[in-house]
Amino acid sequence: MATPALQQKKVPLAPLIVAAIAVIALIAGLIYLGKPSPPHPEAQASTEAKAYLPNLQLSNVTMKATENFMKQQVIEIEGNIANNGPRPLRSIDVYCLFYGIDGREVHRERVPIVGNKTAPLQSREARRFRLPFDALPDTWNQAMPHMVIAQITFAQ
Repeated sequence: MATPALQQKKVPLAPLIVAAIAVIALIAGLIYLGKPSPPHPEAQASTEAKAYLPNLQLSNVTMKATENFMKQQVIEIEGNIANNGPRPLRSIDVYCLFYGIDGREVHRERVPIVGNKTAPLQSREARRFRLPFDALPDTWNQAMPHMVIAQITFAQ
């Protein structure tokens, strides 16, 4: 009696292709997620603006929670900014840095304190400001954010 010839098993090709694509996608995703995130694109203040910083003073800064017309909580930061220097300022932007209970930054927002749509902040003038925030993360520690002058534009 003759031995039956070994038969080659045919493996379906489609499931192998799908599995290979899934493995490649998984590896690509892990590589992408493992890369450090790029730093925040921040405009660097000019040397002239940095030298002018000691002439700006924030005072009476308070924080409160209110409810808007859509019944959402809005955090408002109010205070005064004074220009104690010799030059009028067209605009002043600040970064508001919000932190979590672990001390890590959880939200950063750049907002104008003095805007291009208002009159320049003259020398020896103080002005009231109000900064509303309605999209803060739940991980925020509910403390006053750290405020840093981001940019100063001098009036002509």
